[in-house]
Amino acid sequence: MPSCIEIRCASALHKTPEGRGGPYGCDLNPYRGCAHRCQYCFAQYSHAYLEDGDYFGHIYVKTNIAERLDRELSSRAWDGRPISLGGVTDSYQPCEARYSLMPEVWRVLIKHKAPCVISTKSALILRDLELIERLASLTYVNVACTITTLDESVRQKLEPHAAPSGARLAVLSAFAKSPASTGLHMMPIVPYLTDGEENINALYCAAKEAGVDYLLPGMLNLKGKTRDTFFTCIDRDFPACYRDIWAAYQNGRLDKAVRERAYARVRAAQTQYGISADFMAPSRRFFNNNHNERAEQLTFL
Repeated sequence: MPSCIEIRCASALHKTPEGRGGPYGCDLNPYRGCAHRCQYCFAQYSHAYLEDGDYFGHIYVKTNIAERLDRELSSRAWDGRPISLGGVTDSYQPCEARYSLMPEVWRVLIKHKAPCVISTKSALILRDLELIERLASLTYVNVACTITTLDESVRQKLEPHAAPSGARLAVLSAFAKSPASTGLHMMPIVPYLTDGEENINALYCAAKEAGVDYLLPGMLNLKGKTRDTFFTCIDRDFPACYRDIWAAYQNGRLDKAVRERAYARVRAAQTQYGISADFMAPSRRFFNNNHNERAEQLTFL
């Protein structure tokens, strides 16, 4: 079991780097570290400044996150752009059941009518459905779930402590009935493991049934500590794929032919199921229809 370490944060919001893209201007992370232990997690680097190498085992809990958020949203420095909840962690990882930081965060967002986006691999977000619906009735909210495969034997090895894929689809179905927009993040697509036509089509079919507004695909990137963690997993749990995956990333970046083959399957599924990959379309529609007076300010549109 991971250790929970309570800390007090100096700030709640952190501006995203210029040019990073995405329908948001800053990140809010109620935790540091993540107990879901996804073997491809890109955010393992984020413990470096803490001089703590155990991203999965040491979870830092920002006990004053809602208080700091309220102060920062009350400041003139906040420009009103959507906030990304959990850019380098999952806001609804297991320790959230104990600490319940997110209900207070949602109440602060409601108070300030602050637009936001959130992506999770947990069904615990349904606990706060009523609060999120209330915020979505006031401003823009997007709820997404990352789902890489519907094969539980694969999912349990790649994402051992995250919710089953079926539970995440149930989250999307529930929020599709709310004022929030919804998306399925098919990221990362792992070559030779989850990039097959059967898996891609199954995810598009499930996304269609869940009523999502978009499905965002993305291939696996391997950098730094993530690379070591990932290949240790593949060697242990998917040895038949190891040589092919290693060869696909031997130069650091994914081989172009492997990437193009996967995206050809994605494009075919997009056409078959009629689901857009434009994850910014819901935000454009919302702000164009409801907040024309702020359109120039929200430059990400």
